[in-house]
Amino acid sequence: MLSAFAPAKINLFLHVAALGEDGFHPLCSLMTFADVGDRLSISAADHPGFEIDGPFAAGLAFDPDSNLVMRAARALLARAGGPHPPFRLLLTKALPLAAGLGGGSSDAGAALRLVRGALQLPVSDYALMAIAAELGADGAACFAARPMMAEGRGECLSPAPQTPPLDAVLVNAGAPCPTGAVYRAYDAIGVGTADRPPMPDRFENAEDAAAFLSFCRNDLEAPAASLVPEVAETLALLRGEPETLLARLSGSGATCFALCAGDIEAEGLAARVSSLRPDWWVKCCRLGGPWPD
Repeated sequence: MLSAFAPAKINLFLHVAALGEDGFHPLCSLMTFADVGDRLSISAADHPGFEIDGPFAAGLAFDPDSNLVMRAARALLARAGGPHPPFRLLLTKALPLAAGLGGGSSDAGAALRLVRGALQLPVSDYALMAIAAELGADGAACFAARPMMAEGRGECLSPAPQTPPLDAVLVNAGAPCPTGAVYRAYDAIGVGTADRPPMPDRFENAEDAAAFLSFCRNDLEAPAASLVPEVAETLALLRGEPETLLARLSGSGATCFALCAGDIEAEGLAARVSSLRPDWWVKCCRLGGPWPD
């Protein structure tokens, strides 16, 4: 059995413009990836199959017409052409759902990499990235799974500043934050701009990164907090702790992240948040990538 890691996506900042005539919101985001995430496995089988397990399997769409893993695999096989031996996919869902972590897009990216490698399909990275981009705004970035700038609908990718791995804590209070509802709330309360700040060539350390990011924003943070009070509660808790250099919502939420100066600070913060709110999902992690499978 072969497997691939599907890392959580984190938006270090997310600038969003008004809804365009094409039905999409232009954006500008600095994306990075955590060393925590889902895992996808593939094995030979007599008949094609797809299963989901893990702590967040319940509630995940199993319908092959909507599940991004199956959509990615079908699109790849159609692109490759020809008959293929049957296989079974197993998704271990370790990330919360509707959490702003790009879980579905990252799972799809892992599926594209894994199925191509397992079946030795002659499909280029360029073709796989095009498939990923068609599956969602985060698709192309999550296929690459390394720090980058994303603009346009999310498909226009460029290099991120060079950055050492950043120690962080991810916190999700367990309340889903559906992307569509957050964007509708964003449209109702006002619009920002998809401005790209002057980007440095590199960040020397976590303090350097946090200082720069403090002048940026996540335009979806306020509408998400208005819909899901747990988002505001999570941010208030993280911002009140001494280890936190910067706390922000990722994507459309409801997961928030706190950047810390090092692993000792991150572990201390994670332990304290877990003790205060044992019912929340709390993960100490490093941000960067790409991470090994």
